[in-house]
Amino acid sequence: MGSGKNSSTAARKARIEEMRRAERVRERRNRVLTITASVVVVAGLVVGGVVLVNTQRDSGKDAGKPSGDAKGAGDSGHFTTGKDGVRTWSGKLSRTHVTTKVSYPMHPPVGGNHNPVWLNCNGDVYTEPVADENAVHALEHGAVWVTYTGKADKADVDALAAKVKKTPYSLMSPYANQDAPLILSAWGHQVAVKSAKDPEVDKFFAAYVQGQQTPEPGASCTGGVMK
Repeated sequence: MGSGKNSSTAARKARIEEMRRAERVRERRNRVLTITASVVVVAGLVVGGVVLVNTQRDSGKDAGKPSGDAKGAGDSGHFTTGKDGVRTWSGKLSRTHVTTKVSYPMHPPVGGNHNPVWLNCNGDVYTEPVADENAVHALEHGAVWVTYTGKADKADVDALAAKVKKTPYSLMSPYANQDAPLILSAWGHQVAVKSAKDPEVDKFFAAYVQGQQTPEPGASCTGGVMK
């Protein structure tokens, strides 16, 4: 049993380190692209004297132009619950970037239209509520979002916070409007856990941190908003 556990731990550490290396590569690539774009703009000004600047940037692969219309999440479907207690959204989860509030059909939301800027999710623990629309964008990047109500035991909150801080592509925040004291969410998936020691905690992290459900695997969990 000991060797198996050590092997699993080593594999997880290797996976996390690989995600961190990929994050650094993306950041370097983004800096190069920014410099290249600046050179092109300057050249256009010199040659033509006129340049059209598009100030509306799409920060993800998914999305068209941000919309101001967000009366609904653009989603349809319902949750189905597996034997392990994990609830999976059975229908469509839209991925349009919007700039206003979204009325999600579930709380916390597990997907849907969202803000163009993601919530930082590199092991970030927030002590105040965060905007759903930014958190959903973090889920789209493959993050697991831990939420808790005032009914959660402080010991469980502290233990889960410690786990999140050690796990890239995860985040944590208080969330009053949810049905259980402790909930873990990923894109399209959600589970309520009884405590920080609930076996489902480790299972959920292992399955959904950059898991197969991720719409944008490898997308950044830094450089977004921090509130």
